[in-house]
Amino acid sequence: MKYKHSTSVLVLVLVLLFTSCKSSKTLTGDGSNLKLTAKQLIKVNTKASADFKTLQSKLKITYTEGAKRQAHTVSFRMQKDEVLWLSAPFGVIRAKITPDRVAFYNKLDNTYFEGDFKYFSQLLGTTLDFQKIQNILLGETLYSLNDSAYKLSLSEGHYVLQPKTQQELFELFYILSPKHYKVTSQQLSQIKAQRHLQIDYLAYQTIAAQHVPEHVKIIAVEGAEELVAALEFKSVSLNDDLRFPFKIPSGFKKIEL
Repeated sequence: MKYKHSTSVLVLVLVLLFTSCKSSKTLTGDGSNLKLTAKQLIKVNTKASADFKTLQSKLKITYTEGAKRQAHTVSFRMQKDEVLWLSAPFGVIRAKITPDRVAFYNKLDNTYFEGDFKYFSQLLGTTLDFQKIQNILLGETLYSLNDSAYKLSLSEGHYVLQPKTQQELFELFYILSPKHYKVTSQQLSQIKAQRHLQIDYLAYQTIAAQHVPEHVKIIAVEGAEELVAALEFKSVSLNDDLRFPFKIPSGFKKIEL
């Protein structure tokens, strides 16, 4: 099952590697302002993008596939546009993602992976890179809204943006809140292949005047099978001086993906 497997890989890259703060406030609910044009909406969404140098949090991942369910909490650190870093307790599993490299190691089986995004892009059927992974984590649109023309519609009190000309391989939809103009859902469908990827932002939190996701739900469907991952960002702080230690232990065996 290609799509489900690819999403599993993506989710695991984002969190556990492939297996709030007192000043925070949760943002939920809808506003009543549904009068913006597509151009105006894109402009205010861009202004609402979180602006910071570094972010750190505890990241809880709950992963459900069929009857299997797992939950893990990892340390997550980010230097915006440069590094994504995740570490399980005691550094047993650690991952580091940069714009040109994906790397992780697993002390439980003495293995590691080091390579680019080509494998993951082939699985997804579309280009996957550092920017898209960062966008998913920050509640930003997968693709820049300034790169193509979009048409606007309304649905259940929310704005819906979709490209005026959809891609041949997939259809793309963004749903935005009229309250804070952040993405509440982004959906990518490959109808012929019966594949659907949906990323829902159930709640945002405000940290140091910046809106960042608090609860994220990722749903991947292929045919009759479904994979669900829930992400919860806890104890988020911004602009601390952070380190991103990562060194593959000697003697580990490289995984070929």
